[in-house]
Amino acid sequence: MIIDPKTMGLNSRLKIDKKEDRVSIIIDRKSRIIMKDGVKIHNNAEIIKKHFDLPVQLITSAPVCSKTSKYLNSVGVHHKPLK
Repeated sequence: MIIDPKTMGLNSRLKIDKKEDRVSIIIDRKSRIIMKDGVKIHNNAEIIKKHFDLPVQLITSAPVCSKTSKYLNSVGVHHKPLK
């Protein structure tokens, strides 16, 4: 089920998909996800967790910087590739 990010006060261009057991932030782009993006993703994930009380994951087609990957995993936002 696609969730409207405006209902949580998030950017309207953000794509959020809710399943039974988790919420996914979907990013479909070609450019690398760097630390600056990782901090924004973490902040968005915290807002989503307050509304749904479910784990948040990142699904992306972009490569994720290794430092950003470690950071996201340490704050509980795991990522996987967009198929």
